Amino acid sequence: MSKYLLELGTEELPYRFIPQAISSLKSSFTKFLDENKTGFEKVEVYATPRRLAVIISGLEAQSPDEEKIVKGPIAKIAYDEAGNLTKAGEGFARKNGLEPKDLYVQDGYVHAKIVIKGKSVKELLSENVPSLILKLQGSHFMRWGYNEEKFSRPIRWIVSILDGEEVKIKIIDKESSNVSRGHRFDNQHIVINHPDEYVEKLREAHVIVNQDERRSIIVKSAEEEAAKLGAVPYYTDDLLEEVTFITEYPVPALCEFDPKYLEIPEEVTVTVMAVHQRYFALRKDGKLINKFITMTNYIGDEFSNIRAGNVRVIKARLDDAVFFFREDTKKPLGDYVESLRGVTFQKGMGSVYDKARRLVALSADMAKALKIDPKTVERTAALCKADLTTQLVFEFTELQGFIGADYARVSGEDERVCEGIKEHYFPLNAESETAKGIEGQLVGIADKLDTVCAVFAEGKKPTGSSDPLGVRRAALGIIRTVLSADLKLDINDMIIKTLLLLPIKKEESKSVIDKVKSFATSGLDRISGKIAEEVKEFMVQRLIIFLGDKHPKNVLEACASNKNPLEDLADYVKRVEVVEKLDNPALLECANRVLRILKEDSKKSVDKNLFREPSEKMLLEQINTVNEDDDYAKYLQSLIEINPSVEKFFNDVLVMDKDEKVKENRLALLTLLKKKYARLTDFSKL
Repeated sequence: MSKYLLELGTEELPYRFIPQAISSLKSSFTKFLDENKTGFEKVEVYATPRRLAVIISGLEAQSPDEEKIVKGPIAKIAYDEAGNLTKAGEGFARKNGLEPKDLYVQDGYVHAKIVIKGKSVKELLSENVPSLILKLQGSHFMRWGYNEEKFSRPIRWIVSILDGEEVKIKIIDKESSNVSRGHRFDNQHIVINHPDEYVEKLREAHVIVNQDERRSIIVKSAEEEAAKLGAVPYYTDDLLEEVTFITEYPVPALCEFDPKYLEIPEEVTVTVMAVHQRYFALRKDGKLINKFITMTNYIGDEFSNIRAGNVRVIKARLDDAVFFFREDTKKPLGDYVESLRGVTFQKGMGSVYDKARRLVALSADMAKALKIDPKTVERTAALCKADLTTQLVFEFTELQGFIGADYARVSGEDERVCEGIKEHYFPLNAESETAKGIEGQLVGIADKLDTVCAVFAEGKKPTGSSDPLGVRRAALGIIRTVLSADLKLDINDMIIKTLLLLPIKKEESKSVIDKVKSFATSGLDRISGKIAEEVKEFMVQRLIIFLGDKHPKNVLEACASNKNPLEDLADYVKRVEVVEKLDNPALLECANRVLRILKEDSKKSVDKNLFREPSEKMLLEQINTVNEDDDYAKYLQSLIEINPSVEKFFNDVLVMDKDEKVKENRLALLTLLKKKYARLTDFSKL
């Protein structure tokens, strides 16, 4: 078995491109080997800011020969009356390198068995590796020199080795060799004689090529450095990934800033350090301290200049933050609300001030539906967007909500309102926490629902990769919030109310009457027509996708078909959890038989006097034992228990009796049964 190494050396790659490149390279090389039926054990992809490396272990030396049946022209065309090959037949044989004796006739056509010789793995790699690399995709790809081909950054060197032998390739303007380069400040001429040497030789040149190892080193060294102070480092997955892909040899450097900067909101300081400067903030006893760690891509032992440079940069950023904080807090948060009139929410949907007014109304409606005091909810909604016009949020947009919460505290607002302002943006992504307080929950739902409805009302619903204003994320946020907090809210009802609150487009009309008609028609269209249904369907589909990792799709769709899940999300989940455990073919068969017979529900009542068979009376009695107040698990068990009576009914009775009254009575009986089934799910979709 052989081992192959490909290393592509480049100028510093954008860190966001690297994870995508790792995944794409692993996938494309695996697919290439599979398609060529070339055996291998594993494909590993390593990456640093200056290199992408592919190592394939356990490679077979040769792809296998392949037998293939090829179909030629119609036999009558391929052979003349004397049985000799015509020009068409000779052409088919010549094209496939065959002798006339190799041809045979089957189903009226000429066929032949040909053998496609396998290729050496060296030949396969030489022919295919350049195209596999150039298939990589990413934003802001560039050309350099006189080249027409594009890549993320200019390619500076290529290593291509199969065992101890070079596999010559050329990608854009660079030809391969067996010479790699170490860290930018270390050995720039490293001869790789065999792929097995690669990782260790690069390590000796201060390059940790394995990104997983590099990530572990970053975490471990940061924790060790912080432990010297009795502190712990703070970092997000995004920060850790970025630092991993901007360093080849990560080394921590501890830095210190003036304690006065701890006076501003902690979120500001942490954001400056993590998002803007890629520093690891440090916490001790749960509080931020005036020290941080920067991960250097450095191989020396003199850190004084590095520390001084980083402290100088963060001081400038924090000075700005302190200035903005002091200026912003010269007036209460409520005074910023009026300024929202000048901030456009979305074309045709008014200003953010208008949106905030809608949120007050929507969240108050939800509070009343849940029978809670709406006072703090309404105040949260009124102030939730106010910080958008502050200088600090203008500078650090990712802190919207967090700054509003801090400014609300400075302004003396109720703590529940402060937390609600921050939490109404939760969840910040698909994995992050949802709002804990009712203020943040309700205002957050109102905010996201307003955004979704506004986008659909403007005819900008998401398609493919397009997602105006992040409505998919907003819909998921609504679903996660409602389910995690177990809120008994009818989202259908909230969609209608939201659509009615949105502004109506102003159109030039000939008269006041025309304007009134246009206004009324637009509002009616939203709640009873296409827009409302589109929003509801969109929300249901997002719900099914969200729950799809935990539950079978057919069960999710079946339980959404018989009753709109938006009326009560928790109830929907309970039904799904019960139905997915159903393992009773007899019940499924009977339920579906009922649905097939009943093209439409009978409007008549069941008349016992029209019963002709004992099984009709028995079925009615059994149906009446199914208690709709039971929980779904017990309810399903009841349906299973009465199923023998359903089977006996079908065995004993011809539903479509010649006597019209008897037939209608039996259909009415099945309609009662169908309604029992329908409370749980749509059995036709299971």
